[in-house]
Amino acid sequence: MILPPYLKPGDKVAITCPAKKLPGDIKDAVQLLESWGLEVVLGETVTASWHQFAGTDEQRRADLQRFMDDASVSAIIAARGGYGTIRIVDHLDFIKFVRRPKWIVGFSDITVLHSHLQARFGIASVHGQMPLTVPDSTKPSLESLRKALFGENVGYEYTSSHPNRGGSASAELTGGNLTLLMVLNGSVSEVDFTGKILFLEDVGEQLYSVDRMLYHLDRAGKLSGLAGLIVGGFTSLKDDVNVPFGQTAEEIIAAIVEKYDYPVCFNFPAGHIDDNRALVLGKTAHLTVTGQEVKLILD
Repeated sequence: MILPPYLKPGDKVAITCPAKKLPGDIKDAVQLLESWGLEVVLGETVTASWHQFAGTDEQRRADLQRFMDDASVSAIIAARGGYGTIRIVDHLDFIKFVRRPKWIVGFSDITVLHSHLQARFGIASVHGQMPLTVPDSTKPSLESLRKALFGENVGYEYTSSHPNRGGSASAELTGGNLTLLMVLNGSVSEVDFTGKILFLEDVGEQLYSVDRMLYHLDRAGKLSGLAGLIVGGFTSLKDDVNVPFGQTAEEIIAAIVEKYDYPVCFNFPAGHIDDNRALVLGKTAHLTVTGQEVKLILD
C-alpha cells in the first residue's frame, strides 16, 4: 500500500466539493487547518450550486482534477459528503496523482474515492471529519485527524455497549459507508475485502435496507474472508412504526456474521457522529477485542 507523504507545517491543502453543495461557509474548518500551520486553498465548488450538487458534474470533476494535478497541494479535503462523487469518479485522470500521491480526506459519499484509490492504485486515504462537520466535531476527533495527516501514532481504546466477538487480527484496513460499498460492488472501484479488516458505518437508512445490504454483501462473498470487522456508527436509522423490523443494526450485523470466526467490534467511534475518529484506510491495523473492550492501533 502506498502512503502519501505526511503533512508538515507550511503545506498547502485544498478543500473541494465533489458531491452535495455546502449550506453555508466553512470558516471554522479553515481556521482549524490554519491553526495546524497549513495553507488553505478553496475550490470553486465550495460556493457553487447546481440543483443539490456543488456545481455541475463537470465543474466538480474539474475542481477535483485541478487539485489532484497541482504538485503544490499536499492534501485534498472533501468539504462534505451527500451524494454525487460516483457521478464523476470515472471521468477523473489519475496519472499525475499516482505519480505524486497526496492525502484525500472525507467520509460518507467520499467512500467512493477511498475505495477507488485502494482498488485501482493501492493508495491510502483518510476517513475522517470534513469541513461541514467541524463545528459539531469533538476535539478528540479533530485531533485524530491532525495526527493521521501529520503521521503521528493513531490508536483507540474504548468499551462497546453492544456484545462483541473476541479475537485479534492484524491486516489492512478498508471500508467506509455501507450504502456506498454496496453500490460499488461489481465495479472497478470495488475493493477485495479478503484478508482485510472491514470498517462499516451508515446513516439515515431503513433498518430493512441495512439488513438487505448486508445480505447482499454476504451473498456476494464479501464478508466470509475478512480478518476482522469494525462496526461504527449506524445513526438516524428509520423503521416502520406500525410493523417494526425487530432488530437493531448491530443485531442485524451480528446475526449475519455469526457463522464466521473473526473478531467483531461494535460502537466504534467513527461515522456520522460528532466523535468521528480518523481512520487511515489502507494502513495495517491491529485489532484486539476482549469482551467489551476494544483496542485498534494503526501502524
